[in-house]
Amino acid sequence: MTVSYFEMVQDSYNHFWELDEVYKKLDTKMTKAFHDVYKMHKDRNIHMRLAAYLVAVKRIADVMKLRGWV
Repeated sequence: MTVSYFEMVQDSYNHFWELDEVYKKLDTKMTKAFHDVYKMHKDRNIHMRLAAYLVAVKRIADVMKLRGWV
């Protein structure tokens, strides 16, 4: 899904990345996602699956606050 998002961004701007740049961006995103979930897992002493869900919900809530929806 992440690489599909990258493709959409590239198409939108009509600017295309080399394969190594795509891999680098993907590695950065996936590494950060893992660390965010792992930190939630450790902080709350919960399963990784629940930690991933809570991270996702928190991200959505943060964006909704930023946009003034809540």
